[in-house]
Amino acid sequence: MDRLDTLVTFLAVAEAGGLSAAGRRLGRSPPAMSRALAELEARLGVRLADRSTRRFALTDAGRRLAEQARRALGDIEDALREAAGEGREARGRLRLAAPLVFGRRHVAPVVAMFLDAHPAVSVDLVLSDRVIDLVEEGLDLAVRIGRLPDSSLRRRHLGSLRRVLVASPAYLARRGTPSRPDDLAAHDLVVFASQAAPPSWRFAGGITLQPQARFAVNEAEAAVAAAVEGRGVLQALSYQPAAEIAAGRLVRLLREHEPPPIPVQLVHPAGRFMPARLRAFLDEAAPRLAALPVLREA
Repeated sequence: MDRLDTLVTFLAVAEAGGLSAAGRRLGRSPPAMSRALAELEARLGVRLADRSTRRFALTDAGRRLAEQARRALGDIEDALREAAGEGREARGRLRLAAPLVFGRRHVAPVVAMFLDAHPAVSVDLVLSDRVIDLVEEGLDLAVRIGRLPDSSLRRRHLGSLRRVLVASPAYLARRGTPSRPDDLAAHDLVVFASQAAPPSWRFAGGITLQPQARFAVNEAEAAVAAAVEGRGVLQALSYQPAAEIAAGRLVRLLREHEPPPIPVQLVHPAGRFMPARLRAFLDEAAPRLAALPVLREA
Protein backbone atom coordinates (compact mmCIF):
# COMPACT_ATOMS: atom_id res chain seq x y z
CA MET A 1 0.00 0.00 0.00
CA ASP A 2 1.54 3.34 -1.04
CA ARG A 3 1.61 6.33 1.28
CA LEU A 4 -1.24 8.18 -0.41
CA ASP A 5 -3.50 5.15 -0.19
CA THR A 6 -2.44 4.72 3.43
CA LEU A 7 -3.58 8.27 4.22
CA VAL A 8 -6.89 7.73 2.41
CA THR A 9 -7.46 4.51 4.34
CA PHE A 10 -6.57 5.98 7.72
CA LEU A 11 -8.71 9.07 7.16
CA ALA A 12 -11.66 6.85 6.20
CA VAL A 13 -11.21 4.95 9.47
CA ALA A 14 -10.99 8.19 11.47
CA GLU A 15 -14.06 9.75 9.85
CA ALA A 16 -16.17 6.57 9.94
CA GLY A 17 -15.29 5.92 13.58
CA GLY A 18 -14.36 2.29 13.06
CA LEU A 19 -12.77 -0.29 10.80
CA SER A 20 -15.94 -2.01 9.58
CA ALA A 21 -17.71 1.22 8.58
CA ALA A 22 -14.56 2.49 6.83
CA GLY A 23 -14.18 -0.85 5.05
CA ARG A 24 -17.72 -0.61 3.69
CA ARG A 25 -16.98 2.90 2.44
CA LEU A 26 -13.82 1.75 0.65
CA GLY A 27 -15.07 -1.67 -0.42
CA ARG A 28 -12.55 -3.54 1.74
CA SER A 29 -12.95 -6.28 4.31
CA PRO A 30 -12.57 -5.59 8.06
CA PRO A 31 -9.45 -7.81 8.27
CA ALA A 32 -7.86 -5.82 5.44
CA MET A 33 -8.65 -2.56 7.19
CA SER A 34 -7.30 -3.87 10.51
CA ARG A 35 -4.12 -5.04 8.82
CA ALA A 36 -3.65 -1.66 7.09
CA LEU A 37 -4.03 0.21 10.37
CA ALA A 38 -1.64 -2.14 12.17
CA GLU A 39 0.96 -1.73 9.41
CA LEU A 40 0.69 2.06 9.62
CA GLU A 41 1.12 1.99 13.40
CA ALA A 42 4.14 -0.29 13.05
CA ARG A 43 5.70 2.01 10.45
CA LEU A 44 5.18 5.10 12.63
CA GLY A 45 5.97 3.39 15.93
CA VAL A 46 2.92 4.89 17.62
CA ARG A 47 -0.58 3.71 18.47
CA LEU A 48 -3.18 5.62 16.46
CA ALA A 49 -6.38 4.13 17.87
CA ASP A 50 -7.64 2.22 20.88
CA ARG A 51 -9.90 -0.49 19.55
CA SER A 52 -11.86 -3.46 20.84
CA THR A 53 -15.03 -5.29 19.79
CA ARG A 54 -17.14 -2.56 21.42
CA ARG A 55 -15.05 0.57 21.25
CA PHE A 56 -12.94 2.50 18.75
CA ALA A 57 -11.29 5.80 19.62
CA LEU A 58 -8.40 7.70 18.10
CA THR A 59 -5.44 8.46 20.33
CA ASP A 60 -4.00 11.99 20.46
CA ALA A 61 -1.46 10.94 17.81
CA GLY A 62 -4.29 9.51 15.72
CA ARG A 63 -6.31 12.72 15.91
CA ARG A 64 -3.31 14.80 14.87
CA LEU A 65 -2.56 12.48 11.95
CA ALA A 66 -6.20 12.53 10.85
CA GLU A 67 -6.22 16.34 10.75
CA GLN A 68 -2.94 16.45 8.84
CA ALA A 69 -4.12 13.75 6.44
CA ARG A 70 -7.35 15.65 5.82
CA ARG A 71 -5.34 18.78 5.05
CA ALA A 72 -2.83 16.97 2.82
CA LEU A 73 -5.52 15.21 0.80
CA GLY A 74 -7.41 18.48 0.49
CA ASP A 75 -4.29 20.15 -0.88
CA ILE A 76 -3.87 17.37 -3.42
CA GLU A 77 -7.48 17.74 -4.50
CA ASP A 78 -7.03 21.51 -4.81
CA ALA A 79 -3.87 21.01 -6.88
CA LEU A 80 -5.70 18.65 -9.24
CA ARG A 81 -8.56 21.13 -9.66
CA GLU A 82 -6.02 23.88 -10.33
CA ALA A 83 -4.33 21.78 -13.00
CA ALA A 84 -7.71 21.03 -14.54
CA GLY A 85 -8.57 24.73 -14.67
CA GLU A 86 -11.16 24.61 -11.87
CA GLY A 87 -8.94 26.16 -9.23
CA ARG A 88 -9.60 29.74 -10.22
CA GLU A 89 -12.78 29.79 -8.14
CA ALA A 90 -12.33 29.92 -4.38
CA ARG A 91 -14.03 26.90 -2.84
CA GLY A 92 -13.69 24.58 0.13
CA ARG A 93 -13.11 25.16 3.84
CA LEU A 94 -10.73 27.81 5.22
CA ARG A 95 -9.60 27.60 8.86
CA LEU A 96 -8.54 30.87 10.49
CA ALA A 97 -7.45 31.67 14.06
CA ALA A 98 -7.55 35.05 15.81
CA PRO A 99 -7.29 36.43 19.36
CA LEU A 100 -10.59 36.24 21.22
CA VAL A 101 -11.74 39.86 21.50
CA PHE A 102 -9.98 41.12 18.37
CA GLY A 103 -11.41 38.22 16.40
CA ARG A 104 -14.96 38.71 17.63
CA ARG A 105 -14.97 42.48 17.08
CA HIS A 106 -12.89 42.89 13.94
CA VAL A 107 -12.08 39.62 12.17
CA ALA A 108 -15.56 38.06 12.23
CA PRO A 109 -17.18 40.97 10.28
CA VAL A 110 -14.45 40.74 7.62
CA VAL A 111 -14.98 36.99 7.37
CA ALA A 112 -18.71 37.56 6.89
CA MET A 113 -18.04 39.91 3.96
CA PHE A 114 -15.60 37.40 2.47
CA LEU A 115 -18.22 34.64 2.68
CA ASP A 116 -20.78 36.88 0.94
CA ALA A 117 -18.34 37.31 -1.94
CA HIS A 118 -17.45 33.59 -2.15
CA PRO A 119 -20.50 31.34 -1.77
CA ALA A 120 -18.44 28.17 -2.43
CA VAL A 121 -16.17 28.83 0.59
CA SER A 122 -16.79 27.88 4.22
CA VAL A 123 -14.77 29.37 7.09
CA ASP A 124 -13.97 27.97 10.53
CA LEU A 125 -12.98 30.93 12.73
CA VAL A 126 -11.15 29.77 15.87
CA LEU A 127 -11.09 32.47 18.56
CA SER A 128 -8.47 31.90 21.24
CA ASP A 129 -5.80 33.89 23.05
CA ARG A 130 -3.38 30.97 23.05
CA VAL A 131 -0.78 30.69 20.28
CA ILE A 132 -2.03 27.90 18.01
CA ASP A 133 0.37 25.75 16.00
CA LEU A 134 -1.06 26.15 12.49
CA VAL A 135 0.43 23.00 11.02
CA GLU A 136 -0.29 20.73 13.97
CA GLU A 137 -3.89 21.89 14.31
CA GLY A 138 -4.63 22.08 10.60
CA LEU A 139 -5.18 25.83 10.27
CA ASP A 140 -4.68 27.82 7.09
CA LEU A 141 -3.76 31.15 8.66
CA ALA A 142 -3.93 33.23 11.84
CA VAL A 143 -3.95 36.81 13.05
CA ARG A 144 -1.05 37.27 15.46
CA ILE A 145 -0.52 40.25 17.77
CA GLY A 146 3.07 40.79 18.88
CA ARG A 147 6.59 40.34 17.64
CA LEU A 148 7.03 36.88 16.20
CA PRO A 149 10.06 34.61 16.52
CA ASP A 150 11.79 33.49 13.36
CA SER A 151 9.83 30.67 11.75
CA SER A 152 8.83 29.23 8.41
CA LEU A 153 5.52 31.09 8.52
CA ARG A 154 4.86 33.66 5.84
CA ARG A 155 3.77 37.00 7.24
CA ARG A 156 1.69 39.92 6.04
CA HIS A 157 1.85 43.09 8.12
CA LEU A 158 -1.61 44.46 8.91
CA GLY A 159 -0.85 47.34 11.25
CA SER A 160 0.05 48.00 14.85
CA LEU A 161 -1.39 48.45 18.31
CA ARG A 162 -0.15 50.00 21.53
CA ARG A 163 -0.28 49.11 25.18
CA VAL A 164 -2.33 51.92 26.71
CA LEU A 165 -3.07 52.94 30.27
CA VAL A 166 -6.67 53.93 31.02
CA ALA A 167 -8.96 54.83 33.91
CA SER A 168 -12.45 56.24 34.28
CA PRO A 169 -13.03 59.99 34.80
CA ALA A 170 -14.76 59.20 38.12
CA TYR A 171 -11.79 57.21 39.38
CA LEU A 172 -9.33 59.96 38.39
CA ALA A 173 -11.49 62.61 40.08
CA ARG A 174 -11.44 60.51 43.25
CA ARG A 175 -7.81 59.35 43.26
CA GLY A 176 -5.92 61.81 41.08
CA THR A 177 -4.18 61.41 37.72
CA PRO A 178 -0.75 59.72 37.62
CA SER A 179 1.97 61.71 35.84
CA ARG A 180 4.62 58.97 35.60
CA PRO A 181 4.71 55.16 35.92
CA ASP A 182 6.04 55.31 39.52
CA ASP A 183 2.81 57.04 40.59
CA LEU A 184 0.87 53.83 39.90
CA ALA A 185 2.13 52.36 43.19
CA ALA A 186 -0.41 54.59 44.94
CA HIS A 187 -3.33 53.54 42.70
CA ASP A 188 -5.76 50.65 42.48
CA LEU A 189 -4.88 48.53 39.47
CA VAL A 190 -7.05 46.34 37.26
CA VAL A 191 -5.06 43.54 35.69
CA PHE A 192 -6.01 41.48 32.67
CA ALA A 193 -4.02 38.25 33.01
CA SER A 194 -4.60 35.28 30.74
CA GLN A 195 -2.06 33.27 32.74
CA ALA A 196 -1.73 32.38 36.41
CA ALA A 197 0.96 35.01 37.06
CA PRO A 198 0.13 38.69 36.47
CA PRO A 199 2.01 40.14 33.50
CA SER A 200 4.56 42.93 33.68
CA TRP A 201 3.33 46.35 32.61
CA ARG A 202 5.76 47.83 30.12
CA PHE A 203 6.51 51.50 29.49
CA ALA A 204 8.86 53.50 27.28
CA GLY A 205 12.54 53.44 28.10
CA GLY A 206 12.47 49.82 29.23
CA ILE A 207 10.55 50.61 32.41
CA THR A 208 8.51 47.68 33.75
CA LEU A 209 6.09 47.42 36.64
CA GLN A 210 4.88 44.29 38.40
CA PRO A 211 1.29 45.34 39.06
CA GLN A 212 -0.22 44.55 42.44
CA ALA A 213 -3.78 44.01 41.29
CA ARG A 214 -6.74 45.19 43.32
CA PHE A 215 -8.87 43.35 40.74
CA ALA A 216 -7.51 40.70 38.36
CA VAL A 217 -9.50 38.93 35.66
CA ASN A 218 -8.58 36.59 32.81
CA GLU A 219 -10.85 38.15 30.18
CA ALA A 220 -10.14 41.46 28.46
CA GLU A 221 -13.69 42.78 28.16
CA ALA A 222 -14.33 42.14 31.86
CA ALA A 223 -11.16 44.06 32.70
CA VAL A 224 -12.27 47.01 30.55
CA ALA A 225 -15.70 46.95 32.20
CA ALA A 226 -14.07 47.04 35.63
CA ALA A 227 -12.03 50.08 34.63
CA VAL A 228 -15.18 51.82 33.34
CA GLU A 229 -16.82 51.13 36.72
CA GLY A 230 -13.96 52.97 38.43
CA ARG A 231 -12.20 49.94 39.89
CA GLY A 232 -8.77 51.29 39.02
CA VAL A 233 -6.15 51.86 36.32
CA LEU A 234 -5.85 49.29 33.54
CA GLN A 235 -3.17 48.59 30.96
CA ALA A 236 -4.58 46.98 27.82
CA LEU A 237 -3.99 46.68 24.10
CA SER A 238 -5.36 49.81 22.43
CA TYR A 239 -8.16 48.05 20.53
CA GLN A 240 -9.64 46.58 23.72
CA PRO A 241 -10.84 49.88 25.33
CA ALA A 242 -11.03 51.85 22.03
CA ALA A 243 -14.83 52.29 22.10
CA GLU A 244 -14.81 53.34 25.75
CA ILE A 245 -12.04 55.88 25.12
CA ALA A 246 -13.94 57.32 22.14
CA ALA A 247 -17.11 57.61 24.23
CA GLY A 248 -15.28 59.32 27.11
CA ARG A 249 -15.95 56.46 29.55
CA LEU A 250 -12.19 55.92 29.86
CA VAL A 251 -9.29 58.36 29.72
CA ARG A 252 -5.94 57.46 28.16
CA LEU A 253 -3.07 58.14 30.57
CA LEU A 254 0.72 58.60 30.39
CA ARG A 255 0.79 58.65 26.57
CA GLU A 256 4.37 59.92 26.56
CA HIS A 257 5.36 56.79 28.53
CA GLU A 258 3.70 54.24 26.23
CA PRO A 259 6.03 51.52 24.89
CA PRO A 260 6.70 51.12 21.13
CA PRO A 261 3.91 49.90 18.83
CA ILE A 262 3.13 46.19 18.64
CA PRO A 263 2.86 44.68 15.15
CA VAL A 264 -0.24 42.80 14.02
CA GLN A 265 0.34 40.23 11.31
CA LEU A 266 -1.47 37.62 9.26
CA VAL A 267 0.58 34.41 9.10
CA HIS A 268 0.24 31.20 7.12
CA PRO A 269 2.46 28.17 6.50
CA ALA A 270 5.05 28.49 3.76
CA GLY A 271 6.23 25.93 1.28
CA ARG A 272 2.89 24.36 0.49
CA PHE A 273 0.37 24.59 -2.31
CA MET A 274 -1.83 27.66 -1.81
CA PRO A 275 -5.47 26.91 -2.68
CA ALA A 276 -7.61 29.54 -4.36
CA ARG A 277 -9.62 30.16 -1.18
CA LEU A 278 -6.47 31.14 0.74
CA ARG A 279 -5.22 33.33 -2.09
CA ALA A 280 -8.63 35.04 -2.24
CA PHE A 281 -8.62 35.72 1.50
CA LEU A 282 -5.12 37.19 1.38
CA ASP A 283 -5.99 39.32 -1.65
CA GLU A 284 -9.42 40.53 -0.50
CA ALA A 285 -9.88 40.17 3.24
CA ALA A 286 -6.35 41.03 4.37
CA PRO A 287 -6.56 44.60 2.97
CA ARG A 288 -9.84 45.07 4.86
CA LEU A 289 -8.14 44.02 8.08
CA ALA A 290 -5.20 46.33 7.36
CA ALA A 291 -7.64 49.24 6.93
CA LEU A 292 -9.15 48.83 10.41
CA PRO A 293 -8.85 52.12 12.34
CA VAL A 294 -7.74 50.26 15.48
CA LEU A 295 -4.59 49.16 13.65
CA ARG A 296 -3.46 52.71 12.92
CA GLU A 297 -1.58 53.01 16.23
CA ALA A 298 1.93 53.52 14.85
